[in-house]
Amino acid sequence: MMQAQKEPLTLEAAEYLLSIEFPEGDRERMQRLAERSEAGTLTAEEQAEFDGFLHVGNLLAVMQSRARRALKGTQTGRPHA
Repeated sequence: MMQAQKEPLTLEAAEYLLSIEFPEGDRERMQRLAERSEAGTLTAEEQAEFDGFLHVGNLLAVMQSRARRALKGTQTGRPHA
């Protein structure tokens, strides 16, 4: 998905990406899973859930970084891909 996008993000797409966040309940669940992971007490099911949260969070962070670069480019008059 990230590599397939060759065109710069539109202003609207960049703003939308920056508006995405995990709901409070998911953030609380991630915190509990992180604490259990550090303690070494996650079940296999919880580890898979935690891994999923981490994967989505990392992807979102990369996409939001790209969105910030795109918005910065609009301020300087040149788009960033």
